[in-house]
Amino acid sequence: MPDSLKLISEEVRTCKKCPLYKHATHGVPGEGPKDAKIFFIGQSPGRMEDQTGKPFVGRAGRYLTKMIGSIGLKREEIFITSIVKHYPPENRAPKPNEITACKPYLLRQLAIINPKIVVLLGKTAETLRNEPVLKDKKVITTVHPAAAMRFPKMKKRMQRDFKALKKLVWA
Repeated sequence: MPDSLKLISEEVRTCKKCPLYKHATHGVPGEGPKDAKIFFIGQSPGRMEDQTGKPFVGRAGRYLTKMIGSIGLKREEIFITSIVKHYPPENRAPKPNEITACKPYLLRQLAIINPKIVVLLGKTAETLRNEPVLKDKKVITTVHPAAAMRFPKMKKRMQRDFKALKKLVWA
């Protein structure tokens, strides 16, 4: 059976490769079209994402959707996911072993979708910058939407980064 986004989603939902599944309600594989030209990667699902099984649906997700709209795109046109696929307790940053356990899912998603542009949201996602699968992609790193909502300086950086993204998208 060839690899597919559906197969990866099923594997994520039943994954027990790290302890995060013990505290989570749902695995959150990500969503978007298999031919997406833009691929967003965040840190990990939050509480709302854990409850729904969908990525970026809480406050930070609504802000991200607004930012995506500000550059003339619809959320449905992009693929959006996180490095870690289960909600870390207390919304803490993922541990290295948790990232290692989940990273193969992400790399398979990237290989299947083969986007032109990858947007890394926040410091945890930025650790992927040198992954071989990204070598022929245009990569934009920016702050996580949650940080942009809280800190004016981060908000300005995200707005600046999205202007650069808009130029890449519509070039």
